[in-house]
Amino acid sequence: MASLAGFFLRIAPPGCRALVRPLGWAAGWLLLSGFVAPRQPGQLPEQPSAAVTATGELTPASRRAYTEVLKLRLGPAREMLRPELASAPRSPSPLLVANCIDFAELILSQDPSRFDASEKAQEARLEVLDKQPASALRDYARAEITLHLGLSQLLFKHVVMGGYHLRSGYRQMQDVAKRYPTFLPARKTLGISQFAVGSLPEGYHWLLSLLGLTADSNEGLRNLALAATQPNDFQTESQIYLSLIREGYFKKPDEALRLAERLHAQQPDNLLFSYLLISINKRQHHGEAALAAYRARPTGPGYQPIPYLRHMAADLLLYQGDYNASERENLAFLREYRGVHYRKDAAFKLYLAAWLGGAPPAAVARYRAQINEPGPTDVEEDNYAQHYYHEAQALNPILTKARLQTDGGYNQQALATLRTFRATPNTIWRDRIEEPYRRARAFQGLGRLDSAWYYFERTQTVAGPKAPYYFAPQAALQQGYMAKDAGKKAQARFYFEKALRYPWHEYKNSTDAKATLALRELQ
Repeated sequence: MASLAGFFLRIAPPGCRALVRPLGWAAGWLLLSGFVAPRQPGQLPEQPSAAVTATGELTPASRRAYTEVLKLRLGPAREMLRPELASAPRSPSPLLVANCIDFAELILSQDPSRFDASEKAQEARLEVLDKQPASALRDYARAEITLHLGLSQLLFKHVVMGGYHLRSGYRQMQDVAKRYPTFLPARKTLGISQFAVGSLPEGYHWLLSLLGLTADSNEGLRNLALAATQPNDFQTESQIYLSLIREGYFKKPDEALRLAERLHAQQPDNLLFSYLLISINKRQHHGEAALAAYRARPTGPGYQPIPYLRHMAADLLLYQGDYNASERENLAFLREYRGVHYRKDAAFKLYLAAWLGGAPPAAVARYRAQINEPGPTDVEEDNYAQHYYHEAQALNPILTKARLQTDGGYNQQALATLRTFRATPNTIWRDRIEEPYRRARAFQGLGRLDSAWYYFERTQTVAGPKAPYYFAPQAALQQGYMAKDAGKKAQARFYFEKALRYPWHEYKNSTDAKATLALRELQ
């Protein structure tokens, strides 16, 4: 279930994803890996053809409880597991699932009052497992719970112990994969770890060298594919991870969307699968579909509350132009959420909704001031909000509205909005750069790639090589993807390298990580 930990780092919003931002992998997992032999670079790994036998399966009772965990019905999962824990308190299977329940609750709630009890429970389970006979499931459970412990500690800023347990857990998982080569769950966690480390930008290689770590992202994908294509207790998880990696880093969203739609159709009562459907549609600028999935999500007393869903809905409503509803959802998010991240981003979105919606100036000013309240900025969205506040340059209402419209997939409306933009001698440099970039993204969303290419190029011309904004590097990144899709490798390499050369901007970590991985795929 460190893989489940990884998945929560991917989809669970605040805090958990923030932990990996400083290492440059915005959508990934902070699981430290060791040396692996490199594969042939430049391509996704082939699907495994040899059959693999799964060993060390969960017990039937644990498997039923784990099914409820994946639905994010944590209370019912805990009750379902209670009899087995009472009758077999030292068995790896219920201990593993029990830890998964507690860990998921901690990660999704972000509630610091739960940390001490959760940490003690994890340490107690590890002590029990240490005294049990070695087996694939025992060794796997011990490694997974160690990873859970490390991630929990990092989330609540216990950095030294968290890093120690992450490294220890990974080393243990590496040993499990060597000792039990047909045990697929270990391949899943190992694969995620290898991909996470292997996709880090060059700027962080000094850290890996300091830790004595190297990894190959293609090898990680191969290991993950083994667990995704062969039956095992965690096959569905593995399929989700693999599809999300392909979506986020190889620009293959169709696979992730098809999987999310299939899983949601099979289990409409599964909140995790609804979450997937919402988040993937949102990232792919399918605003209407994401809102529909949000409104159809399962609810009820058995489900773990996820306040971040309200923040996602607030974004979707902002894209749609329903500013009052967006404000209500973000205010509810801030009331219900116990974590520290994404609060600046929520304040920024509240400011946008009030400003664009014509709220009284006092309300607009109050939300803007809220951005500057004490809080971390290690999540890129919070960093962007804080940067906007300190830059103290007024946003252009036309460009801002167009940006929100393209984020939601309302591209024709965005182009209509942009037709009202008129540059004057007083137009600031940032707006002169942003205007062609917004046109490019709208044309790209409509599939009018020649026009998109022209305006991406125009963005970089206006920006020059050192503009401290994300528009030009993102334009270069998108041109790299477009050239790669057209089979023009040399041209793609030029634009990916160009994206890397830009100095600091609000999304440099994630932009550099994507460009770096794309360059490796071209080799």
